Amino acid sequence: MQDPRYEKLADVLVGHSTNVQTDENVLIEAIDIPDDMVIALIREIRERGGNPVVTLKRNRIQRELIRGGSDENIVLAGDYEAYRMKKMDAYIAIRGSLNIAEMSDVSTQAMNRYQNDWLKPVHFDIRVPDTKWVVLRWPTSSMAQQASSSTEAFETFYFDVCTLDYAKLATATLPLMERMDATDQVRIVGPGTDLSCSVKDIPCKGCAGERNIPDGECFTAPVRDSIEGTLRHNTPTLYHGVSFSDIELTFEKGKIVQATANNTEKLNQILDTDEGARYIGEFAIGFNPHIHRPMLDILFDEKIAGSFHFTPGQAYEDADNGNRSSVHWDMVSIQTPEFGGGEIYFDDELVRKDGLFVTDDLACLNPDQF
Repeated sequence: MQDPRYEKLADVLVGHSTNVQTDENVLIEAIDIPDDMVIALIREIRERGGNPVVTLKRNRIQRELIRGGSDENIVLAGDYEAYRMKKMDAYIAIRGSLNIAEMSDVSTQAMNRYQNDWLKPVHFDIRVPDTKWVVLRWPTSSMAQQASSSTEAFETFYFDVCTLDYAKLATATLPLMERMDATDQVRIVGPGTDLSCSVKDIPCKGCAGERNIPDGECFTAPVRDSIEGTLRHNTPTLYHGVSFSDIELTFEKGKIVQATANNTEKLNQILDTDEGARYIGEFAIGFNPHIHRPMLDILFDEKIAGSFHFTPGQAYEDADNGNRSSVHWDMVSIQTPEFGGGEIYFDDELVRKDGLFVTDDLACLNPDQF
């Protein structure tokens, strides 16, 4: 018997997130997830008149393709998937993983080749700007372990978070979007952090289930050369299978001029991928009311209530500061009291303290409102 939660999630992804219409082509990219969930998506897309296309992938196989692929091999794979993506109106990706460190022993050179010649041409150049898309992970035992939870309890948490009333969240997000759109100077203060930048004239986008599930953030981008100060991240982050913690970044005229972490050498190798990797392509504030602790999964961690993230690398075209890179690495900091607290100021006005919005117009985004 199929789990009824699959149908509910499929309804959110197809109906709300990608809003599939008659005759639209929809690519389902399923990586290590149950067949029954793929079938639920196919049926939901067909019910709305869309045309489902499915690709099934496995992380172990993907690792081998990337690890030993020649330049010609990786370019061929990128060309093939780019051709297919150009024919799609929408994209739904659900990514399971039995081992979050599957890519940890793939060389930096091989990962850079994959990013430049496969990932970027297909996803950054076509999928992100030209399709309606949503991306999420699938709950597994290893994911529950990341969250320090039993498998059953984590599955309950997962489906509750992923089927949140995102329409209500979208309405609550509007005042923050208006605030950020009207802001010039942002200042962020916290333990080890005193950072300032401008976001003037760069659009702000609210996210309430249209791109990522789970969701709950507003993002923009800093003016590329405006960032000054130091940012100390208090949340572990996973990048291409490698875990990093205690990341501290120092900025001068927008550029990361010093970077340290538990693995400083690897951190700087990634930041040296290309020129844009040492500049910031995104600044976002997270506020999902059901997510409170990090679990080394960026789709969850970047939405933590009371968090923000700065992103070395590629800017999104709909909040564009001109930065271009094959890297896009969301680094999260949490400002709730449990994680040391902190403040965010817009044009010298305190808007969030210790993870809670303090102005009347933004209080609707605090967790007690959901």
